[in-house]
Amino acid sequence: MILNFIDGQYREGSSGRSFDDINPVDGSLIAKVSEASREDVDAAVRAARQALSGPWGSLKLAQRCDLLYAVAAEMDRRAEDFIAAEVADTGKPRSLASHLDIPRGAANFRVFADVVRNVPTEAFTSHAPDGKPALNYALRRPKGVVAVVCPWNLPLLLMTWKVGPALACGNTVVVKPSEETPATAALLGEVMNQVGVPKGVYNVVHGFGPSSAGEYLTEHADIDAITFTGETRTGAAIMRASAGGIKPVSMELGGKNPAVVFADADLDVAIAGLTRSVFENTGQVCLGTERVYVQRPILEAVVQRLAAAARRLKPGRPEDPGANFGPLISAEHQQKVLGYFKLARDEGGTAVHGGGVPDMPAELKGGAWIEPTVWTGLAHDSRVAREEIFGPCCAVIAFDSEAEALQMANDTRYGLAASVYTRDIDRAHRFSSALKVGIVWVNTWFLRDLRTAFGGSGSSGIGREGGVHSLEFYTELSNVCIKFSGAGQ
Repeated sequence: MILNFIDGQYREGSSGRSFDDINPVDGSLIAKVSEASREDVDAAVRAARQALSGPWGSLKLAQRCDLLYAVAAEMDRRAEDFIAAEVADTGKPRSLASHLDIPRGAANFRVFADVVRNVPTEAFTSHAPDGKPALNYALRRPKGVVAVVCPWNLPLLLMTWKVGPALACGNTVVVKPSEETPATAALLGEVMNQVGVPKGVYNVVHGFGPSSAGEYLTEHADIDAITFTGETRTGAAIMRASAGGIKPVSMELGGKNPAVVFADADLDVAIAGLTRSVFENTGQVCLGTERVYVQRPILEAVVQRLAAAARRLKPGRPEDPGANFGPLISAEHQQKVLGYFKLARDEGGTAVHGGGVPDMPAELKGGAWIEPTVWTGLAHDSRVAREEIFGPCCAVIAFDSEAEALQMANDTRYGLAASVYTRDIDRAHRFSSALKVGIVWVNTWFLRDLRTAFGGSGSSGIGREGGVHSLEFYTELSNVCIKFSGAGQ
């Protein structure tokens, strides 16, 4: 049984209800998960509130940061436990979890501890009307109790991306992981206890969204801020829930991200980048590429090479050393993606590769498997080219001019990320500055410096996190103005 973690203790939900944690590789049961009731969520928020005025609130900044370094070190020591839990919940290849998810999960605590230690606040000197000097300086104060609502695609990485800076800034947190991937958030409670993080600082409640833990948490009157990563529709519901209490929100939502490949691009670099951005984590990455715009002279070469890259992907169990392609997160999500595969055919698309469910061994047929898929023949304004699918698929669409490529890339309600492939440095700067997205990669993808601003525009989100930008969300700034008397002058 995977339990809630409240006030430093693992607890069953007071309602006695539970739900299944299903392995997407073969459809088997991993564990039962204890669903948090409204009373359980209230207990978690109370514990977080009490910790603010207790030992956590009395720690010096250096002590707090040292504890976060200890959390990261213990996560490193227990890396195999976290990898096993993450792989069981998501079905992703073990190689991906061990090289990305778990190391980044630990790094998020170290990075933001360092940011908080080293980023100064502002200070100004001025003079009052009587000519006497005054000093203005800023103080950072924690927001308070932060609700952290997490997605299922990169469960530990994206949860600690929020918990790391929230705790570094002196807040306490109540985490609601996705019901699809509850294990690593719960396991982190053991680490918090092991290294001596005071009880109530880190809490985890399990459940669903509406009429469950997600709704109870985001509507709670004693929550001071909400940070969320997930689909746009859920983000809108959370914003409505937060409006009554006028709570600040930070939201990284959906995307329909473009990649633009110019005729002068290094095709080896472009294909390597596209293979990752379209297919990595079975396409379940908010920053992934689902629209690929290719300048017409190299269209056929890109299509054939990208399809060949898709053919080389090998689905299989996470522990299989030869497997590099996992299942989708659930049977429900598989049906959604297959629905778009059918829609692509209806809209005139041709699957150069993929377009269905792979033939898996008998023991894996209960898993949420899907084929990596490359389409041609879809119009830029087709639904498949405009709606977020969140699967390992892309529509390859030709363009002739830079202006046409820019118009199509920006013609979306989303604005999260984009990739540009060109050898022309002037074009790289010019084109990148005109894209209406939160992050642009040139001749690469998913190369992240955690000090930089991260977030989307439009239906892709509100606010920025990363580096000092996380501090701006997870703290309140107070200005202190001191007027000097001028005595002794």
